[in-house]
Amino acid sequence: MNAPREFFQLSNGTSVPWADVPAWPVDEFIAATAAALEHGGRLCAWFGVPENSGTRLVAVIAYDSENTLAVGRSAPVVKSYPSLTLRHPQAHLFEREVWEQHGLTPEGHPWLKPVRRQDGGHPAVGEFFQVQGGEVHEVSVGPVHAGVIEPGHFRFQCNGEDVLHLEIALGYQHRGVEEALAGGPHRATMSQLETVAGDTTIGHATAYATILETLAGTETPLRAQWLRAIALELERLANHTGDLGALAGDVAFLPTSAACGKIRGDFLNLTALLCGNRFGRGLIRPGGCKHDLEAARGAQLLEKLRMALAEVNQAAEWLWDSNSVRARFEFTGTVSPAQAAELGLVGLAARASGLVRDVRFDHPAGWHRFAPVPVAVWPGGDVFARARMRWLEIQRSAKFIEEQLATPAEGEIFAGLGASAGDTLAVALVEGWRGEVCHVALTDSAGKFRRYKIVDASFHNWAGLALAMRNQAISDFPICNKSFNLSYCGVDL
Repeated sequence: MNAPREFFQLSNGTSVPWADVPAWPVDEFIAATAAALEHGGRLCAWFGVPENSGTRLVAVIAYDSENTLAVGRSAPVVKSYPSLTLRHPQAHLFEREVWEQHGLTPEGHPWLKPVRRQDGGHPAVGEFFQVQGGEVHEVSVGPVHAGVIEPGHFRFQCNGEDVLHLEIALGYQHRGVEEALAGGPHRATMSQLETVAGDTTIGHATAYATILETLAGTETPLRAQWLRAIALELERLANHTGDLGALAGDVAFLPTSAACGKIRGDFLNLTALLCGNRFGRGLIRPGGCKHDLEAARGAQLLEKLRMALAEVNQAAEWLWDSNSVRARFEFTGTVSPAQAAELGLVGLAARASGLVRDVRFDHPAGWHRFAPVPVAVWPGGDVFARARMRWLEIQRSAKFIEEQLATPAEGEIFAGLGASAGDTLAVALVEGWRGEVCHVALTDSAGKFRRYKIVDASFHNWAGLALAMRNQAISDFPICNKSFNLSYCGVDL
């Protein structure tokens, strides 16, 4: 179906003058956004832009089947507006965030509390939802966890061992990234964007570079686009392999756990072979890439890739052949296709619930316009489906890299970058290894960032983990959590 005419339609990696973004009274804006979501759209970003004495709400909506995006804004809002969450639950966290950042109350929101901070800057623990009943008890986990991992707080409402409700509170990693980006780009901006979520360095760096190239009207050299695409799939390989091993470890299946821990390092070393850094830092720069891949290192990368792929396939076969593993994975933490769509899940979590949702296919930009990666989908929606999806994506990413190394793009790796257009809104989507990474930049009259909005895939998907734990044994939480493996710091911006 076509997007509602009220919204401005554009493509991934393009921009629009701020004055051309349609604006209408907030009640009409909410109604139009709701109608857009009911006509096949989904919410990529929802944020506020302070203006005069109020705040404009901005919506970025994706029409995946049409490969288009739609942008609209409200007139300045002072105190409140009708909640979109009541009609579309995928907006629930976005509206809480806008309330936290700008003080705009979404009237009727079912559970309004901070996303990251309370008054005084403390983590967003606040009030928790409670289930009443004589046999109901509460289990509090975190923010400090066993092992060297990021902090997050999980509050379970349980009846015996069964989880009735899980509420997740983050904010312990809040660094003020979006606030720091205002007025930029600064000298530190590239480093800040590379560490929004450290395991998604390539995803966020690519989105940021695309934003600046779009604002400057610069066409990235084809060879740089080719290098970025390879790096993005190497990032996917390393993280999916590590997650397979971690899932195996959570059910005490040590052969795959031990093997994948080592193989993840092998994939990270391939990124280091490409640019000198295992996480890809320093590779991508607005206007192109900083490092090239000559033929000799390309051949070395291909040889090592094939060796690591053979090892991870063997480790995965051990996992799938284990009846004890399948007994723990299957029918555990299930999220149905309808639930995944209603919550607006993205990336691997969405595809493991049967949704065909992948930026590389739905909204291709950069090198993926010429070389799309086949989308892998698994309908089960459980821990097994999310684990199986990782294995499928490992195979597809490895095949993609092999094909690209066989037919490399030619030419330069860096183009000059001009000044950014003023009073312009730019949007960039990248399919990071967890899912969709969305960056939106609004410039002022001088071309500096007036507002920079980042939406990591984890922002969409934490609600999926909470729903997956409904009616599960609390002992299933580790594998449910690991099957999503979401980023705390990717949300705590």
